[in-house]
Amino acid sequence: MFPAPTCPSCRQPMQAHRFASNLGDSLELDICFACQGLWFDRHENLKLTPQSVVELFRLLHEHRVDQHQPLAESMACPRCNTSLAKGYDVVRSGRYMVYRCGRQHGRFSTFSSFMVEKGFVRHMTRPEIDDLAQRVGAIYCTSCGAPVDIRKDHACPYCRAAFSLIDPQAVVRAMEGYAQAGARAKVSAAAPVSPVDIGDALVALERDRTRAERERQKRAFTSSSDVDDNSFTGDLLAAGVALVWALVKD
Repeated sequence: MFPAPTCPSCRQPMQAHRFASNLGDSLELDICFACQGLWFDRHENLKLTPQSVVELFRLLHEHRVDQHQPLAESMACPRCNTSLAKGYDVVRSGRYMVYRCGRQHGRFSTFSSFMVEKGFVRHMTRPEIDDLAQRVGAIYCTSCGAPVDIRKDHACPYCRAAFSLIDPQAVVRAMEGYAQAGARAKVSAAAPVSPVDIGDALVALERDRTRAERERQKRAFTSSSDVDDNSFTGDLLAAGVALVWALVKD
């Protein structure tokens, strides 16, 4: 059995979380919340049960305001320490980036890549980006974690990933498919979430982050009511998770 791995990007210990497998047993996924990434041993990404996907949503929701950091330019396999090769996989919901071990020990995926793989994330349209740019000055790239000024950038200037967000309607469709495969009750349809709702979630997310930082440092900050919303930064993935969690939880 492999020892607990270190994150391929920041090289810090990853957290192991156990999930049910569709083979009838269980498996451990190794997660780095700082880098927003998951390490999958070979084929583990294909073995999660529908309920395990919901449990993963719960974990992402719990850590939605954690501090995170950009991915390292060079990443190494936590099993053999060889360099991971960056590549792309294509599914019905779009193209997503993965980092594979050439010796087939496994793959490293960001949270957003995993959500694309499972059909929960879509790329933002240009009108949505323009609308959000008027309300929120900067976001964090869901692929590499770098801050991006969406008022002047229309793709991540670091990894060139398109801006993406969790699509609640796609979540409903994906969860219904998983429910049918797992003989569970269907998840009811939900009303569409507009870019304005996403913007509101981003603003609320940043206010929560600021409040937590204020409490940690025990010093006074300017009231959020005195701050222009356009000065806020936000994380599209975290905002989307917060919205979708309300949809998929029991």
